[in-house]
Amino acid sequence: MDADHGGRTGDGKKVPWPGVTNRPYTDQDAEPAPAETREAVADGPPDPGSTDHSPAAAAVTGSVGRRAVGGMAALSLPYQIAAALALSVMGLLACAHIAVIFLHVAPSNTLTKQHGEVVDDWVYPEFEQNWKLFAPNPLQQNISVHVRADVADDGADGARITGWMNLSRDDGEAIRGNLLPSHVDQNELRRAWDFYTGSHDSENRPTGLRGELSELYVRRIVMLRLAELGYGGKVERIQVRSAASSVAAPPWSDEKIRTEPEYRELPWWTVNPSDLPGPDPEDGSSQAGKAEG
Repeated sequence: MDADHGGRTGDGKKVPWPGVTNRPYTDQDAEPAPAETREAVADGPPDPGSTDHSPAAAAVTGSVGRRAVGGMAALSLPYQIAAALALSVMGLLACAHIAVIFLHVAPSNTLTKQHGEVVDDWVYPEFEQNWKLFAPNPLQQNISVHVRADVADDGADGARITGWMNLSRDDGEAIRGNLLPSHVDQNELRRAWDFYTGSHDSENRPTGLRGELSELYVRRIVMLRLAELGYGGKVERIQVRSAASSVAAPPWSDEKIRTEPEYRELPWWTVNPSDLPGPDPEDGSSQAGKAEG
């Protein structure tokens, strides 16, 4: 025998760990890979310039290629250019928006004086910055907007004046219980009235260039609401007022607060074609005349 039970070989050297070899561990239960695949993996990926079209070479080349390509690099050149242009445009728009918002909230300076109208057109009404949430003394009043109309009637009187209609209450009923209330119901009328009172004095005289614009805005909203309410006849005049009432004190407070509403009535406004919903009738007639000509 070449080796005895003590682990000695024929040449007298002793094996340190009899029965243990330096071969790597292999799962004996796993199925052996085909010989062609083992040879291809052992030799490494085939040379791209080679003409080996065996299944094993194709499998190795495909797995290496899939691991190397990803992200925008996987797109073709036209799609890469389109994606780069889209990202560039989005970045430029984001930077321009941040710059305009900064000019809007910044103190008055040369840029805001020169480009104030452009800044306002971009900010209002969607991106307006309102800091009333952080005011030390927030608003403690409920303000509602009412309207009544002078409607032409075919009866004996020839005209009739409607009663006061609470437009803000209609907006509140549309919002109450609605999980996804409309932005129009929440803010359109309220912001229009804030716009008007902020650009007029207590005598309803405009205090700036935006006074006339705010009046036209309120008149158009009121006429739109009257059309939705379905009043028959032609509305000749409208009158708007606000009712401001303080919020009552909580039951646990001893504070006495006067909750009777205070009214602010505006003068009667004669309805013009530009106040009516939809396109201006005068513009439509002029366009029709041009078409006939």
